[in-house]
Amino acid sequence: MTNDTIFALATPPGRGAIAVIRLSGPQVEATLTGLGASKVKPRMASVRDLTHGGAHIDQALVLRFVGPHSYTGEDSAELHLHGGRAVVEAASSALIALGVRPAEPGEFTRRAFQNGRMDLAQAEAVADLIDAETAAQARQALGQLEGKLSETYVGFRRDLLHALALVEAEIDFPDEEVPDNLARTAGPVLVRLAEDLRRAVDTGRRGERVRDGYRIVLIGETNAGKSSLFNALVAREAAIVTPIAGTTRDVLDADLVIGGYAVTLSDTAGLRDSDDPVEAEGVRRARLRAEQADLRLWVRAPGDPEGVAADYAQSGDLVIANKADVGTVTATRGLDSLTVSTQTGQGLSDLHDWIAARLARDLSGADFPAITRERHRLRLTEALAAVEAALAALDVAPEMAGDDLRRAAEALSRVTGAIGVEDILGQVFSTFCIGK
Repeated sequence: MTNDTIFALATPPGRGAIAVIRLSGPQVEATLTGLGASKVKPRMASVRDLTHGGAHIDQALVLRFVGPHSYTGEDSAELHLHGGRAVVEAASSALIALGVRPAEPGEFTRRAFQNGRMDLAQAEAVADLIDAETAAQARQALGQLEGKLSETYVGFRRDLLHALALVEAEIDFPDEEVPDNLARTAGPVLVRLAEDLRRAVDTGRRGERVRDGYRIVLIGETNAGKSSLFNALVAREAAIVTPIAGTTRDVLDADLVIGGYAVTLSDTAGLRDSDDPVEAEGVRRARLRAEQADLRLWVRAPGDPEGVAADYAQSGDLVIANKADVGTVTATRGLDSLTVSTQTGQGLSDLHDWIAARLARDLSGADFPAITRERHRLRLTEALAAVEAALAALDVAPEMAGDDLRRAAEALSRVTGAIGVEDILGQVFSTFCIGK
């Protein structure tokens, strides 16, 4: 309930120098008074001895924020305590005794959204920023939190409403002094908007790959040296390497950072026909992972035929001419290639630089701020389909075009949470950590 006062530990549990407990809700000031921390000036750190029931809890630094000028838009406070477990437990018990309840995951940010402090896209960016492990993930989340993505969506909706106003004017006021064929004048606006939406949808995977990780898969024949290359790239003995063909029988994943971007690198079973049911299952999984990858590194050894792996390599993939210390690999048509040796280290630095450049090309730079969630992409796709339908109906049935434009505007509003979001709030905020 939003009229409850809530609290949560905002710092990681366990032993530490300080522990911060956040509070939000209508009873914050009364709660502070109940802890012996009355008359704390807003936005000014004050040292107070916290007590409850005659027991001394801690000497703490207390901050108070008066709504609506706070993170949640409500009266809020922070208790900066010493980081011992006993201190945190004593403070938590006192807060519960004073009628303050523990917060649910994401409840502080959910209240910020419900109180108009941020829209839903910005709220999602808070979770992304907390989870960010690379510079690119943090940069993308900060841009979304600052409202860059929301501003774009609002611009789309503004163009939609402008076009809808032109259509509605012709429908609702046919006898008034309005220009003939007024609805048709919305055409150029909708054509440009459709192009913008199409570009946004087409580049939507970029933001999701920054957020979730770019998928690179090693494919090739048995004994091509995929596992040795995998170990070299992840800089540890993660995969078992033997001279026996078919040693790798399952997909092995490793997370790493290249050029500031999160990457999931996968080692796979050699692609060949096998009567061994275990190896055959490994090959099936390798083929599936190759089909789902953002980039395939086709590893070939001297003497290897192009083989089955050629069926899974796509334009833009890279051929790794491996085992350069043993011999040379015959040219592979249509794909870039690099020569490496995991035994001598030859070419590994060039391979790392090539992957970093590829990541920068695929994941950075675009006029449209990156879509970070499938939910956004689905709504944009829905809006695009409605705009295209409106364009088709504009000349022959303005009433139908008006319905299509209203449907497109509603789809965009659902991204930022302007309308109709109750069905997704639980899904969005359940992924947050306690205290945020």
